[in-house]
Amino acid sequence: MSWLQAIVLGLVQGLTEFLPISSSAHVRIVSTLFFGNDAGASFTAVIQLGTELAVLIYFAKDIGGLLSAWFRGLFSKAARKTENYRMAWYVILGSIPISILGLVFKDEIRSSLRNLWITAIVLVVFGILLGVADHVGKQVRSKLELKDAVGMGFAQAMALIPGVSRSGGTLTAGLFLGLDRAAAARYSFLLALPAVFGAGLFSIPDVLDRSEANAASVPQMIVATLVSFVVGYATIAWLLRYVSKHSYSVFVWYRLLLGLVLMGLLSMNLISAT
Repeated sequence: MSWLQAIVLGLVQGLTEFLPISSSAHVRIVSTLFFGNDAGASFTAVIQLGTELAVLIYFAKDIGGLLSAWFRGLFSKAARKTENYRMAWYVILGSIPISILGLVFKDEIRSSLRNLWITAIVLVVFGILLGVADHVGKQVRSKLELKDAVGMGFAQAMALIPGVSRSGGTLTAGLFLGLDRAAAARYSFLLALPAVFGAGLFSIPDVLDRSEANAASVPQMIVATLVSFVVGYATIAWLLRYVSKHSYSVFVWYRLLLGLVLMGLLSMNLISAT
């Protein structure tokens, strides 16, 4: 892997992780279009640590409150009645589907599911679903319930397929369940932390395997992760302001356009699907 590729992919990761347009799809597409090779699922998982570190810092007060309430709730009946205690459990429960499915389908995630035809199709399909959810969702609730945690947890697991989008899947589910955009976005950010940190740390040995043809060096991986952190932090702040006043229609149309363009390139054999 070249230094330019590492930096560009870190930038792409930071820009797209929190938008409902699939960061893994963009890293995959940019790798193939501009550098002629796939950076790999392991590299993608590791540089996501940077964007999740941005979430950790941006929501440090919220996360601290959740952790404190959860530990106090283990010993105090009164603490178990708090909203933070329930939210902490919702994050834990919502993280279970992607953790199990990520382990069960590890090999497929790193191989067959990275086919660009699959990426193009799910970009379009889940873009349409996001548009429908944004249009018909009642958006009347700001307080999460157990059904929201379970539904958005399974939606997050769908993001194991590049093109679905972790944030896009969870936001779509949240909107269908009646949550408003701000509440769905906040839970989406928090829900990503356990899964992404786990996947990233689990993938570090693989991305450092120098037997792979396009393996990143340690300095390249660190720089790419730092770039994704800085850009990701700015993207969080922007997105939270944006969703409080706007619909997701711009992201829906972008997904549709990107998916169709990708299908066209694949159909004309201008890029390889694998």
